[in-house]
Amino acid sequence: MATKALIVIDVQNDFCPGGALAVDEGDQVVPVINQLMGQFDHVILTQDWHTADHSSFASQHAGKAPFEEIEMAYGSQTLWPDHCVQGSHGADFHPELNLMPAELIIRKGFRTEIDSYSAFFENDHVTPTGLTGYLRERGLSELTFVGLATDFCVAYSALDAVGQGFSARVLLEACRGIDLMGSMETMIGKMKAAGVDLI
Repeated sequence: MATKALIVIDVQNDFCPGGALAVDEGDQVVPVINQLMGQFDHVILTQDWHTADHSSFASQHAGKAPFEEIEMAYGSQTLWPDHCVQGSHGADFHPELNLMPAELIIRKGFRTEIDSYSAFFENDHVTPTGLTGYLRERGLSELTFVGLATDFCVAYSALDAVGQGFSARVLLEACRGIDLMGSMETMIGKMKAAGVDLI
């Protein structure tokens, strides 16, 4: 049985040009990812799926602006513009992303009180999404990550994959980053140090 899986992180309208939390050139990953899907027997998608009053939204904190940092019960949290609200156009996958090969869609960030960058855990690094169990039951151990954004949800997913005992690689040509206060350099360094294969 094939042990390789392509994990496509958050290729959603709000992270693409014109979206509420647009990543520069975010839409340019779509044709690259669609082509990659043909090389994998197993394709898994993640989808940011926030409540309208999500605690990671700056709008929920008086006097706070997007991209400021606050302390939450689980640690430091970047505040974001309202994005990927459940059922909204912004939360939808990019219209040109091929959804047909996906055997699983992991929705994350739907708990109002906690954000979720990783495909594996909420930001408390304890609450699981269920992806680890799915991969293990299916015998999938070699994971390739693509999508948005390189320095947040892609990086945290790849780091957690290694932490859970999987091999992880990130195809940088199929990712785009936010680069918030040097976050690209920081997270690339962390991935390299953890043994994530960056291609």
